[in-house]
Amino acid sequence: MYLSAEKKAELFKNHGRLKTETDTGSPESQIALFTYRIQHLTEHLKINKKDHSSRLSLLKLVGKRRSLLNYLIKNDIERYRAIIAELGIRK
Repeated sequence: MYLSAEKKAELFKNHGRLKTETDTGSPESQIALFTYRIQHLTEHLKINKKDHSSRLSLLKLVGKRRSLLNYLIKNDIERYRAIIAELGIRK
């Protein structure tokens, strides 16, 4: 599988609020995980143009990430700006 437990733990440790491997619930760690999965699916779809089920999954992930980013905008704009700059996401 493309996303091992070690890679997930590394994502949560690098991007979570608490900077631990067990911080799986914070919006920052979830956004980082979704971003990694979105990048993987984007590369997959460049090769497999007719894979419509993966395209649907990609659109769902983008929507989930967008709703988490909207949540951060409403509650803490500084955390939003930090995660955008850290992951290189643009609005």
